[in-house]
Amino acid sequence: MFHNSSDTICAISTPPGQGGIAIIRISGVDAFAICTRIFKPAIFQSKINSELDSGQKSKITFGRIFSSDEILDEVLVLTFHAPHSYTGENVVEISCHGSLYIQQEILKLLLANGCRMATAGEFTQRAFLNGKLDLSQAEAVSDLIAASSASSHRIAIQQMRGGFSNELAVLRDRLLHFTSLVELELDFSDEDVEFADRTQLKDLAQQIAAVIRRLVDSFGTGNAIKNGIPVAIVGETNVGKSTLLNRLLRDNKAIVSDIHGTTRDAIEDTVVIGGLLFRFIDTAGIRKTCDTIEQLGIERTFQKIEQASIVLWVIDLTNETQETEQLATQIISRREGKKLILTLNKADMLTDEERKQKTAYYSRFHEDYIVISAKSDVDIAALERKLTETANIPKISENDVIVTNLRHYEALTHALSAIERVIEGLDAGITGDFLSQDIRECLFHLGEITGRQISTEEVLGNIFSRFCIGK
Repeated sequence: MFHNSSDTICAISTPPGQGGIAIIRISGVDAFAICTRIFKPAIFQSKINSELDSGQKSKITFGRIFSSDEILDEVLVLTFHAPHSYTGENVVEISCHGSLYIQQEILKLLLANGCRMATAGEFTQRAFLNGKLDLSQAEAVSDLIAASSASSHRIAIQQMRGGFSNELAVLRDRLLHFTSLVELELDFSDEDVEFADRTQLKDLAQQIAAVIRRLVDSFGTGNAIKNGIPVAIVGETNVGKSTLLNRLLRDNKAIVSDIHGTTRDAIEDTVVIGGLLFRFIDTAGIRKTCDTIEQLGIERTFQKIEQASIVLWVIDLTNETQETEQLATQIISRREGKKLILTLNKADMLTDEERKQKTAYYSRFHEDYIVISAKSDVDIAALERKLTETANIPKISENDVIVTNLRHYEALTHALSAIERVIEGLDAGITGDFLSQDIRECLFHLGEITGRQISTEEVLGNIFSRFCIGK
């Protein structure tokens, strides 16, 4: 929802609650004037406004906030002059003490003096409208705030700094040149003039398709990094699945009991291991049961196996059952496209010789296995290392462009289909008007990502800047 951009807005920028310091942000044409009505610098000035509105790009001033003639708080006021601010407008940030009372009283004073409360995301919306950020950079702000691992943080920073936008800008410029050549031919269709060499155009289209395809393919990695690599913990009842989940999360998230069938539904939580976010799903133990609710939980277990990227199949080394053999068939049949780690638990309850025999017996189910004790924390660190190795997420550098946003992925997929139609059209020798339509569609979908669409004026400008037609 777009609001009146001439309003001066305010909001508390720090998390809700009481802390040492809180920051209240003001943005708009009257930001300095409104702040001047409630703030007095500690050093006397004949005109307070000259202290805040000094013409510098940014300035920090120490002083006091007054409510009527009473001092409310001693604060630091940081001013940013348009366009040298986050929103591109005049911006004031008041750093006050973190008392909830002080925060609310300062907000009341600002509202009484001409501000209105900002809506969710309005500061970033103004940054976009004022050309400080494009849409993909604006979305990266949210991703950066929500980043919970080193990898997701690195991707968000790279996108917010314009890495993704810059790559799209290069594609856009090349496509603009492409469509300019083709549409120039349409203007001279009666003269049968060909400005665009079809072989060169095909090479260019193939290069552009390769870049878009690489971005599309990166979404699998980006989505895993952003939302967590899904890991399903499965097995029979009482094999230690919930204990293992609690150990990996370093928290008593799941109820642990000797009673069979305690876990009846999937329990999910995330944790960062080796700089990667993992989303662990503890599932209901698989066994034959007449309990309707437990049976629903078991059915959901197999659904979670389908959704997971990694399956931790937990087996109790101390308890050999026929169900384990049957379960092996069910899990193996569902592991296509997934990575399976056979997790042999309760090793601390066996002698060395027993553990060796049991390990040899169960390892025949799957070659990738690890022996642990979730209860005694034996080799949990080794399991964590195996998880990061199995995830096989490439190390992200600050220059890598990785797609993490589903909206971006869908737009790129449509753009790829459009440029592939251009290549097919060139092979088939179709006319320039159809080629131009597909090129513009590709440009449209790339523009959906950044919020910048191609215009007829840009195409014309590109034609006249590149070609000398009658001077």
